[in-house]
Amino acid sequence: MAGDTTRRRAAASTSRGSPSSSEPDLRAAASAAAAARRSGRGDHGPLRLMAVSVRTLLFLGIASAALLAVAFVAYTGGWWEDSESEEAAALRRMARSVTPLDAPLMMDLPQFQGDHKESLYWGTYRPNLYLGIRARTPMSLIAGLMWIGVKNGQYFLRHVCQDSDELSTYGWSDHNGRDYGRQELVDHGLLLTTSFLKVKGEGSGYGGDWAVRLDANHERSSLSEAEESTTHLFFYIADEAGKSITMGSHEPSSRGPLLLASGSHEDVGDWEVHLRSEDNLEIHRSGFQSTNMHNLSDLVQHTLATNAMQSGNLNLPDMTEDSANIMIYQVSIKLPAKIDIVFLSGTGSKDPMIAERVNRLTGRTLSTSLESKRKDFEERYDQIFNVNNKIVSKELSVGRSALSSLLGGIGYFYGQSKIALPKGFSQKNGDKYIPYWPAALYTAVPSRSFFPRGFLWDEGFHQLVIWRWDAHISMDIIGHWLDLINADGWIPREQILGAEALSKVPEEFVLQYPSNGNPPTLFLALRDLASGIHAHQFSDEEAEKISTFLKTAYVRLNSWFQWFNSTQSGKYEGAFFWHGRDNMTTKELNPKTLTSGLDDYPRASHPNDEERHVDLRCWMLLATNCMSSIAEFLKMDSSLEKDYNKMLDQLSDFGTLNKMHLDEKIGAYFDYGNHTEKVRLRWYEVNNKGVMRRELLRETLQPPQMQLVPHVGYVSLFPFMMGAIPPESWVLEKQLDLISNSSILWTDYGLRSLSRTSSIYMKRNTEHDAPYWRGAIWINMNYMILSALHHYAHEDGPYMSRAGQLYGDLRSNLIRNIVQNYHETGFFWENYDQKNKGKGKGARSFTGWTSLVVLIMSESYPSLHR
Repeated sequence: MAGDTTRRRAAASTSRGSPSSSEPDLRAAASAAAAARRSGRGDHGPLRLMAVSVRTLLFLGIASAALLAVAFVAYTGGWWEDSESEEAAALRRMARSVTPLDAPLMMDLPQFQGDHKESLYWGTYRPNLYLGIRARTPMSLIAGLMWIGVKNGQYFLRHVCQDSDELSTYGWSDHNGRDYGRQELVDHGLLLTTSFLKVKGEGSGYGGDWAVRLDANHERSSLSEAEESTTHLFFYIADEAGKSITMGSHEPSSRGPLLLASGSHEDVGDWEVHLRSEDNLEIHRSGFQSTNMHNLSDLVQHTLATNAMQSGNLNLPDMTEDSANIMIYQVSIKLPAKIDIVFLSGTGSKDPMIAERVNRLTGRTLSTSLESKRKDFEERYDQIFNVNNKIVSKELSVGRSALSSLLGGIGYFYGQSKIALPKGFSQKNGDKYIPYWPAALYTAVPSRSFFPRGFLWDEGFHQLVIWRWDAHISMDIIGHWLDLINADGWIPREQILGAEALSKVPEEFVLQYPSNGNPPTLFLALRDLASGIHAHQFSDEEAEKISTFLKTAYVRLNSWFQWFNSTQSGKYEGAFFWHGRDNMTTKELNPKTLTSGLDDYPRASHPNDEERHVDLRCWMLLATNCMSSIAEFLKMDSSLEKDYNKMLDQLSDFGTLNKMHLDEKIGAYFDYGNHTEKVRLRWYEVNNKGVMRRELLRETLQPPQMQLVPHVGYVSLFPFMMGAIPPESWVLEKQLDLISNSSILWTDYGLRSLSRTSSIYMKRNTEHDAPYWRGAIWINMNYMILSALHHYAHEDGPYMSRAGQLYGDLRSNLIRNIVQNYHETGFFWENYDQKNKGKGKGARSFTGWTSLVVLIMSESYPSLHR
């Protein structure tokens, strides 16, 4: 997700402060603004301008265990609905589920303090916005961009990334994750380019200064069209802590930059925001007092609509509320135009350096700095990924965009997860949850428009790319995730922290369940970091910091591992299954396994506790391998190392794997469970409280029995992905047969997720659930399979040559299809349609694990096979 921009001639305006009795129109605007702040934000539609035509117009901290215990006594003493004594154990478990693990915090490590912490203080850390800037602190100054787009004769306000805006493209073409980024957006013919630069120079306060360059132009338009067009851009600065901001000059100076706003912040000291442009601008502004920052789109939209009805002008009303902590500036421009906006920290009342500092971050000096950063980025990309002899030039720029969009999608979030209460429990106010402790999360996100928050199983794949680019950022992200581990070793799998994140999630998906896990993919990156030290991939300084990181993380990783080992284990030693499947549902063709990350991939038709899931067994193999390697490398406690080595031997045992999961007739690995193939969805007439209605329900035509679940797909290939099959085994040949068979998994665009021979292939799971992991091509799983092919192509054995041939063909297909879709649509996609010539589908601007194309291009694979 990504994209944004704004420009100069003064609209002289003199009103300031609270509206007077002679300004009823301004009071009305303020009233509308207040109503907007009270309301929540959904996807915003066209601006409601009535008769106006287009022509015319930390505060929270971590609770101590003692306070938690006291609070919980209060809960059980009357805050809960009546509970039976046998439920006391459930309540105690609930208390533990919101208690932090008693272990040193990763983010307290010295390597995450000092220069490292300050260098990452500011960033484009609001990934849900086309352009959003904040600091890595709970109560931050925040800044962002909005603009008015015109589609089908209607005005639409752009701010939050959303597919319904129908932008032709947006995304970071360059971003180094630290102090530089550039992105382009095309909104129905309007081309916006935003550049971000951060510097720490003489006179700067904590975190340094930053600049945003906004370029606005018409895409492929004539000069006459551009001259006739007016574009309205909005830039805002706000203080989440509620501290008042001083409005700057009302009219741009023709001889120098314009001071927009100033204020003071606990971290950065006094600060100022300046605007500079060589173009003619018309500027209007408004100031508001509110601590609600998640609905600024509504605030602006309602203010514009109210003022338009009263004045006939599509402008902010040039009013400022008392003690305003939100300042919004409307810059109306004729295209083309260019604006530089500068944030200066550590400014004094009469700092003689201010003018010089503004000059260094605007105009030609800024142009020179941005060009230098662009070259540095490209040179570093080429050095790290070394793709020049592996791909063609049109693929090179796509790889850079994939990396940049992943790095530009890194966000900072702060808040409390909502943890579901056990069934039958609720608080007196009706809430079905209790809050996790307040926590920060610095993380990449799968999609800025659709999934702009942290997902546990996605993050491991993100880090496979990020650690290669910047190991320090990668460890910082992983450390934040590990600090979320609770007393039982559990991590909530989806992090919805803060009002801004909550505003993008339907209520039914907000609660997190302490019994449910998610694939521990972070071990993929952790294994790489440990192996990288062995292979001397890092400098001495980096190796020392990684060693310290792994040593500190070990206690948390062990707790996380033990949570999986104790809560997701099966009835037999070495057996595991994903808990949380619904064994009572009558509406699903095959009960989903959301905890596996593979959602509707077919499992046993009738879930029970005797299931065995081959993918989870393989994830446990990876985790055990990683823990054993770290323990050996760091010379950890010998008894713990022996335990991991023993379990590693058990999970690596090829015979046991085959006994539990192999169908020897076809050489495929399957889940095991209570299953029947004879199920279908059919319409029933259902009497619901006297009202007859039709419902699509499951019908079981043959009783289930304990057996292997015969669905070939990604799950079947997990032992292959993890390198668990000896290179000389006949089973390896069968895996290659399954992969290469176009009637099963092979397509010209990548491997489909489920075989065409499956009885559930491309079947809906419910009336409303279209197939998801039942045929589509997913890049994360294709990457893992490609990694295994690369491994077996370099292992002596009878299938070495064939693995190499399939590797080359699959790699070429994946790169070609992702690149072609990017050039045709302007986006990376969540998955790709194997039935429609590999077209991208699902969430667009999906630069989470689809960014693994960077590693596919560079032929960089995990170390789990070594």
